[in-house]
Amino acid sequence: MDARSDTAAKPDADGYSPYWRRNLFVCFAGSFTNIVAMTLLLPFLPLYVEQLGVTDHAAIVQWSGIAYGATFFSAALTAPLWGRLGDRYGRKTMLIRASLGMAVSMSLIGLAGNVWQLVGLRLFAGVAGGYTSGSMILVATQTPKNRSGWALGMLSSGIMAGNLVGPLVGGALPPLIGVRNTFFLAGGVIFLAFLATTFLIREDKRPRREKTAKESAGWSAVPDKRPVLAMIVTGLLLMIAIMSIEPIITVYVAQLVADAGKVTMVSGLTMSAAALGSIVSASQLGKLADRIGHWTVITGCLAVSAVLLIPQAFVTASWQLVFLRFLMGLALGGLLPCIASVIRHNVPDRIAGNILGISTSSQYAGQVIGPLAGGFVGGHIGMRAVFLGTAVLMAAGAAYNWLARPNSRADQR
Repeated sequence: MDARSDTAAKPDADGYSPYWRRNLFVCFAGSFTNIVAMTLLLPFLPLYVEQLGVTDHAAIVQWSGIAYGATFFSAALTAPLWGRLGDRYGRKTMLIRASLGMAVSMSLIGLAGNVWQLVGLRLFAGVAGGYTSGSMILVATQTPKNRSGWALGMLSSGIMAGNLVGPLVGGALPPLIGVRNTFFLAGGVIFLAFLATTFLIREDKRPRREKTAKESAGWSAVPDKRPVLAMIVTGLLLMIAIMSIEPIITVYVAQLVADAGKVTMVSGLTMSAAALGSIVSASQLGKLADRIGHWTVITGCLAVSAVLLIPQAFVTASWQLVFLRFLMGLALGGLLPCIASVIRHNVPDRIAGNILGISTSSQYAGQVIGPLAGGFVGGHIGMRAVFLGTAVLMAAGAAYNWLARPNSRADQR
């Protein structure tokens, strides 16, 4: 029998896959390409909406927002389901489903005939996709616990890199090959990720065991719910805090830049600075968390982020804002990997995908709530109120995590 086959592979002494490093590499590459495909439409989405027959300026903006948010909305609803099915049928199976679903949905978006079809296909992308969240689950469950922070940090770096590269690709490709062909190309690249996932990832099945009468499933099977609930809430607060700033960046930069022609460029640089900071720090903070404890890193990162948000409300030059956003990205880079690690350490293996799916769902909810809250506060109270309000939110998250952390030092890892 081929020693490399799934059935011949034996877990290591701790029960983890000997292929976890290769799985991490494939998930890194697959998550990167999926996120690039998800975000490349940002620069030209209003243009595509206009090509689909929407002519009124206000309607173009409105439909662009609806189309972009539709994917996160449907993904938030279905993430727990895919996590539960992954626990039952295998996490690799869910990654194969997600990569093929994204390849199909991205190609179909390029065939949209009107704006309603565009929104419907974006909803379908959220339902059929979920590769990045599935990768988090597979890496978290297949990686030795004492390396989970580093591994999830590396995966998070790939996700943030996709968020950084996607809009750049989306700005460069449509003038060269056209808007629709850009979607077709993205679908083709994701199909390559589908092939890599199918043939390169190895998932070692644990021995099947019968469920006893006393053995519960889902949320009721979590022995200590307080740490898990704290991570779910922290993920929600984190994404609200991050995304609440996005709608006002361009307007805020316009107040700092004298040359109106440079506003778009500086806004893009400001948004990219935070993503770049997260790419730089994610794996290092994950490694630090493996050493000193995930709760310590989470609490510290939230507190530092709260402090960094305050001067962002009072900057007088654009370079100051770019620099502060980069520092904030450095602080935020380790949070999502640490959240996943804490959940992984506090739930049984058989329900890890289900609970991590719930956590992912809360983060998607934050991506929907954040822009709405930021736009409302910025429009009715003022730009500075968004930064200061977000600082209070992050500080509250730090205090909550400090109070919720386990008393035992070993349990804080």
